[in-house]
Amino acid sequence: MNPALILAIAAVLALTAWHSVRVLSRRWRLPCPAALSWIVENPIARHLAKAVTPRLRLAPGMQVLDAGCGTGRLTLPIAMAIGPEGRVLAVDLQPEMLRRAKTRTVTAGAANIDFLQAGLGEGKIPAGRFDRALLSWVLGEIPDRLAALREIHASLKPGGFLLVSEVLVDPHYQSLAAVRTLAAQSGFRTGAQSGNFLAYSLALEKLG
Repeated sequence: MNPALILAIAAVLALTAWHSVRVLSRRWRLPCPAALSWIVENPIARHLAKAVTPRLRLAPGMQVLDAGCGTGRLTLPIAMAIGPEGRVLAVDLQPEMLRRAKTRTVTAGAANIDFLQAGLGEGKIPAGRFDRALLSWVLGEIPDRLAALREIHASLKPGGFLLVSEVLVDPHYQSLAAVRTLAAQSGFRTGAQSGNFLAYSLALEKLG
């Protein structure tokens, strides 16, 4: 078969899958299936993800919540940044996503990561424990986003912050305006912002 035709078919299939998830996510808050993890496990997504970790302003010994960790694409860089004296709690609703994240961290030899299968907003995350929290391309997948943000707010130490990262190509993309509204409703103060509507990160701060 002609290589150009193969690429065209692949592009159409990818666009169809993306559009299907986008339409379904507007009607129901659905997590990205493990079978579609290629959406966040491709060179473009990995390039965008590299810019997220530095915005957490991590330091050795910190406690970090990776909320909706997926396949662990950011869990491992976070664990490396905070060192063996720090700890990451990687949370995801889907067992297959957690399995892939665990495989990735075991292969890398990381020993400072704990895993929790839970839905965000279910009240299973410990309170007052974390210096930082991260929601990277996850917020739009959560059925009760307000409950999730309130739970993450409670899980942070005073002075800690949640970094919300969004990219327009994500079928579950959330606008800056939507995130700011949710932040105000859940007790956060909006802090530093980087990027633009195509791809941005916004810090949501917990006051002391």
